Amino acid sequence: MASASIATGCSRGESDGAAQKPASGTEAAGRKPKKPSEIVVGFSQTGAESSWRIAHSKSIQEEAEKRQIQLLFADGQNVHNNQVNAVNGFITKGVDVIVIAPQESMGWKPTLKEAKRAGIPVVLTSRGVDADEDLYATVMVADFVWEGRRAGEWLAKQTNGSARIIELVGTPAADVAAMRKDGFAEAIAKHPDMKIIASQSGDFTRTKGKAVMETLLAAHKGEINAVYAHNDDMALGAIQAIQAAGLKPGQDILVVSVDAVKPAFEAMIEGKLNATVECNPMHGPLLFDTIEKIVRGETVPKRTIVPGQIFEREQAAAAISARPY
Repeated sequence: MASASIATGCSRGESDGAAQKPASGTEAAGRKPKKPSEIVVGFSQTGAESSWRIAHSKSIQEEAEKRQIQLLFADGQNVHNNQVNAVNGFITKGVDVIVIAPQESMGWKPTLKEAKRAGIPVVLTSRGVDADEDLYATVMVADFVWEGRRAGEWLAKQTNGSARIIELVGTPAADVAAMRKDGFAEAIAKHPDMKIIASQSGDFTRTKGKAVMETLLAAHKGEINAVYAHNDDMALGAIQAIQAAGLKPGQDILVVSVDAVKPAFEAMIEGKLNATVECNPMHGPLLFDTIEKIVRGETVPKRTIVPGQIFEREQAAAAISARPY
């Protein structure tokens, strides 16, 4: 794969009729269709903050190489301004398509308007942005609200509708965090004895998830019997904190999270994680199918939902060998 790096200093999660309307992939109507080997794609990734994000990058990079598409990859190091600078660089270079996995949902309108003026279509992956739909060609995301709701439904069933819950929230400025929070809240609202006693951001990282859980365990000693983490990495950090406090994760405190990465399956096999809701990071094939359609001038759906499922501890041993990430 011809690739290069750019030096740099998860809207609603559920589909609806309006979201599914076709959108023109390219604003540059006069651009001649290109062969895959002639296509240049600029990809601004949030960073490498989690196992999920690493798998997401790898899927996209490997698919670009497979199709001989030139991919300019920019690691934003989890800083919004780094991503904006990278995308501005892609616009200056005149790439054919820009792909953004946004760290934050806000603050993208000026940059997206510049891309549109330059006739460069933008594809959003893993998360949406707060911007008019005509500023991007399409967005590929999981149903984040469903993920949170499914985690809440699972926990309600396991606790007979009675739980004192710690919620480890993802990056607050990311739409995925808000949606996973909303979906979970919707599910447990049906059970008056399910209470979130503390909700704090762990920024989707294992290190911060552990640190936050240590603080909350000390502040709410003896009160907690469940943890809901917005991703597996924070859950794995919380598990470390629970063990350090002399408690048994998965038994004394039930733990449910989102992503379904392989380390989560390992934790389930060990009996430390109870369940994880899948958020599939393998966007590469679908992403580049879409990019090739856009370059050919074909219409693509404005929103594509990447499906997932829930895995419980009892399924982990049989399922882990088939996990690609």
